[in-house]
Amino acid sequence: MSRKRTRIISLGADVSIQTLATNAYPDQQPGTSGLRKKVSVFQQSGYLENFVQSIFDVLDGCTGQTIVLGGDGRFYNREAIQIILKMAAANGIGKVLVGQNGILSTPAVSCVIRKYHAFGGIVLSASHNPGGSDGDFGIKYNIGNGGPAPEKITEAVFARSKGITQYKISDAPDININHLGTSRIENMQVEVIDSVADYAEQMQQLFDFDAIRNMFKRGFTMRFDAMSAVGGPYARKIIEDLLGAPRGTVLHGIPLEDFGGHHPDPNPVNAEELIALMDAPNAPDFGAASDGDADRNMIVGRKLPVSPSDSLAILAANATVAPGYKKGITGIARSMPTSTAADRVAKSLGVPCFETPTGWKFFGNLLDTNQATLCGEESYGTSSSHIREKDGLWAVLFWLNLQAATDKSVNTLVAEHWAKFGRNYYSRHDYEGIDTVKANALMDRLRNKLDSLKGQKLGSHVVAMADDFSYTDPVDGSTSSKQGVRIIFTDDARIVFRLSGTGTVGATLRVYLEKYEADPSRHNLPTQTALADLIAIANEIAQIEAVTGMTQPTVIT
Repeated sequence: MSRKRTRIISLGADVSIQTLATNAYPDQQPGTSGLRKKVSVFQQSGYLENFVQSIFDVLDGCTGQTIVLGGDGRFYNREAIQIILKMAAANGIGKVLVGQNGILSTPAVSCVIRKYHAFGGIVLSASHNPGGSDGDFGIKYNIGNGGPAPEKITEAVFARSKGITQYKISDAPDININHLGTSRIENMQVEVIDSVADYAEQMQQLFDFDAIRNMFKRGFTMRFDAMSAVGGPYARKIIEDLLGAPRGTVLHGIPLEDFGGHHPDPNPVNAEELIALMDAPNAPDFGAASDGDADRNMIVGRKLPVSPSDSLAILAANATVAPGYKKGITGIARSMPTSTAADRVAKSLGVPCFETPTGWKFFGNLLDTNQATLCGEESYGTSSSHIREKDGLWAVLFWLNLQAATDKSVNTLVAEHWAKFGRNYYSRHDYEGIDTVKANALMDRLRNKLDSLKGQKLGSHVVAMADDFSYTDPVDGSTSSKQGVRIIFTDDARIVFRLSGTGTVGATLRVYLEKYEADPSRHNLPTQTALADLIAIANEIAQIEAVTGMTQPTVIT
């Protein structure tokens, strides 16, 4: 692949902007949360540069503007930041705010964009995907509201990437991003900012830090597993320094390029160390974890991992305990596969509950127009209108505030919620690494069955409706189709099938299973036992074993 200088604009004896020839790559279509590939793919000549140039090419009015830049610290983060800084200067960006050491959590990027009214931001992360030299890398663009770019922008970037022939970059030396301060590349100012300060300031405005601090003084104990990822510095600063929790409360708090070998996805399977700690006889009062870029969270009571769907519903039902939400909420938004537990809370509060496709970008318009205050996805993502990303530490602080305000444990809060609203038994079964052709064929066969399913009795359940979920944004009228196959039964049980948009190898089939139980005497069954009949129905109707050869899911959460 040729790389030759085709034009040089001289800006001094030793510094110039270069326009370099390049060949397009065909595989740069962003998924649910940006472009994610193996590190080795991004290290190909011009691969990162092509995608970054495509972003700048489709952004109208970015000349002279301020953008935010940072990532989760995974392998290739530092090299990518230097490339992007030099390309931003060459493309006329006026100023870049970059996190110290290249570190900015995804929610912190959103916070900084909004606080400083930046034009947008570039986030370097593959979120919960494994890191290291043989792991994954990712990049996405966030718009001026702080949220992920909508589909009209990501589609334009992809279209541009398929026809790109050149990119612009400065040949200036690397910037020192280890120390706070300002410097220049060409005519662009680079300001290295404290990675944590702005985010920590915002959290103090939302939650009752005095009440939480007093709870720790009374002997309250917790463990926060940062999974050797970017959430560590944020948790140490806020939980240990500002809230006064003892040193050692934050586990694996130093970000590492390979996440210390962790799979930085906060669920009971990958956060097994935390789960074992919370299952022990001398367990702390509270457990929590965040993922690679600190936008996901897991909440754990003693011997009780809280499902993300329940977490969203419980926070919504108790939102007014936190100072930032004392006036109540305007609405709730959840992704379609997320359980309907939040719908029941919304009904009791007299506010709407919106059902959107998977992907945080679909919440942006609802938040911007104040139609929703709290949002959540079943994949351990929860947040609110304070930013336009999911926010792992925010959710943990909300749970701390709730426990401080009520003097109740996680287990008590969950039990009381189920007693009032009923329990939505819920689980996700992931089948990973499926051949893409086979995975698409499985989904196509499911879609072909939809019209004949209504009224059928499957096991002990009768199908009320079956469809391929589509969404029309109530604000801008944009539509998104083929967002997942839903089978909804007359007793409110549900089975949902969709292919994941966040993997980098093969396809991942996600099967979501949900059953509502109103009877409190049946609220303590093992989840997989309660869902056993739906699991059998899902396997039969989709012919998972016959198509994939897999007799069991790769991961159950």
